Amino acid sequence: MIQLSGAGKRFGHKLLFENADWLITPHDRIGLVGGNGTGKSTLMKVLAGMDTFDYGSLVIAKGTSAGYLPQDGLTLSGRTVFAECMSVFDDLRAMETELETLTRSMSELDHTSPEYSAVADRYHRVEHEFRTRDGYSIEAEVGRVLMGLGFTKEDWPRLTDEFSGGWQMRLALAKLLLQQPNLLLLDEPTNHLDLEARNWLEEYLQNYPHSFLLISHDRYFLDVTVNKIAEIWNKRFWFYTGNYDKFLAQKTQRNEQLQAAYRNQRDRIEQLEVFINRFRYQATKAKQVQSRIKELEKIERIEIPPEEKTIHFSFPQPKPSGRIVAEFEGVAKSYPGKNGSADKEVFRNVDFMIERGDRIALVGVNGAGKSTLIKLLAGTEPVSLGEFRLGHNVEADYFAQDQYKELNPDARMIDDLGDASPGSGQTELRSLLGCFLFSDDDVFKKIGVLSGGERGRYALLRMLLHPANFLLLDEPTNHLDLRAKDVLLDALVKYTGTVVFVSHDRYFIDKLATRVFEVGGGKVEVFPGNYEDYLWRKQGGQHVAPTLDDVPGAKAAKTVATPASQPPASLPTNGNGSGEAEASKKRLNPIKRKQLEDRVHELEEEISRVEAAITQCETALQNFVSSDESQRQSQELDQHKASHAALIKEWEGLAQSLQGSD
Repeated sequence: MIQLSGAGKRFGHKLLFENADWLITPHDRIGLVGGNGTGKSTLMKVLAGMDTFDYGSLVIAKGTSAGYLPQDGLTLSGRTVFAECMSVFDDLRAMETELETLTRSMSELDHTSPEYSAVADRYHRVEHEFRTRDGYSIEAEVGRVLMGLGFTKEDWPRLTDEFSGGWQMRLALAKLLLQQPNLLLLDEPTNHLDLEARNWLEEYLQNYPHSFLLISHDRYFLDVTVNKIAEIWNKRFWFYTGNYDKFLAQKTQRNEQLQAAYRNQRDRIEQLEVFINRFRYQATKAKQVQSRIKELEKIERIEIPPEEKTIHFSFPQPKPSGRIVAEFEGVAKSYPGKNGSADKEVFRNVDFMIERGDRIALVGVNGAGKSTLIKLLAGTEPVSLGEFRLGHNVEADYFAQDQYKELNPDARMIDDLGDASPGSGQTELRSLLGCFLFSDDDVFKKIGVLSGGERGRYALLRMLLHPANFLLLDEPTNHLDLRAKDVLLDALVKYTGTVVFVSHDRYFIDKLATRVFEVGGGKVEVFPGNYEDYLWRKQGGQHVAPTLDDVPGAKAAKTVATPASQPPASLPTNGNGSGEAEASKKRLNPIKRKQLEDRVHELEEEISRVEAAITQCETALQNFVSSDESQRQSQELDQHKASHAALIKEWEGLAQSLQGSD
């Protein structure tokens, strides 16, 4: 369908890639990956006909149509949302109009006349094409795509001018999907989508009838949509079969094979050179020397590309907070209505508890109230009703989507970062800036000249240098590439504080979240586990609402007892399904019950003492005295944690026994 031969492209004086040979065939599903600045978006523009290669050839088969979605910058105006999407089918609508005209003509003409035969013949040909191209279902298809991308029926009659830039890009994506070109070119299509719309797009692309090429920094999205990976690395194109996960494994294997082949070749070259130098001037060995010289000249030298630097950075750990970090009781939030209209209710009667070490993902459609909930937790917005409490020794730090507005625009990045982290050297600062996509001379730029996305990345980096013990992150993964996301994810996984975050990156949520809060309809529903566990419960599993949050250590006990990724285990039955009913009928005698209750109270007191000891050990570890002392404190902390786990397990067993005897 499309063939590149010896293609190369420069951006100014910088060579992006060269000698690119590539054949894109029908039904290919390709993920294009590579570091920032390697030429991925430029390549897409060339394939879309918006740019050209500097050298080499590009052959496009006749009848190939390409549809291109850039990262941003598209605006639509002058029509309603539905009419804008229907404009994709102008030719089909013209056919529909012609069919109506032909129908009227046939009703007026004599059925035996030649004119009627000509009109009827034309009608059948047009109607056949109209039906073949699904002309009768275009309105239903427009509605399906709009609903999938998050446009409600109330949005359809609204003018496109009323929508923000992100929704304009959704609309542009909808039009492109409705066109169904032979080659769909999508540059970061998930940038402006929430999780629900992203999930819908994944399913749509899995059933797309033609080829598509997409750039994405969402690892999960790549895994479930593509079956080939094209990587631009070291100014060359490298191709892999499979999704992104398989690409990572194949790339590691390829590099190992390349290194082994390089070592073997170097050994052979050294052997040849030693023999040639040793016997060069001996007449009896002249023939063998000449043979080895020819062999040496014919060897095609293996080149090892420069290794991609893997950067590991340990962010400082915060001081520990109390066990309960934040608590909502009967919280409601509403905003005053405009022009005398009714107040807009966001939340009503919300109850939940956040504990130390929780990593909570907030999910829900755009506009459900995720950012509002984070603002309430950060204290930047007051609750309208109810009570919100922060726990003991809790220090909250809030990363907003417009966090960059708090930065000093006149300061250079590397100087500002050095002031924020006085113990770090220039090399460490530059490596860290490189993780967040600032390299070479970019580190000397003033903050004021950075784009909004660049300032957001820098603000996130600056905050993580000295994190508080309660992080509230609103879209921290925006504007980060795969490498930067991995650095951030690794740092947050190792972080010992508490995190509440909003992200539309499925992989990021799955790897980080320990609980999911679903926000919507004025409520906040709590689900244990990561996003995959949340989906399992939403799609058929039973929602397990926490019932022991007010009991010390209950969360840990539940996690040990029932892994979030597994369905709840059922009680054994006697064959007629009455096991659970029989278990509930068991009764304890009063003496035994009193013993169990006394032991439960003793355990709760012991759990509190052990938790206090754990907090004390964690605090002591913050102050370095000596390596021996730190080792002793770490061992003591491990012992306390093991004791805590054993107490929790015993407490849970007793609590279940008492509950079953009620």
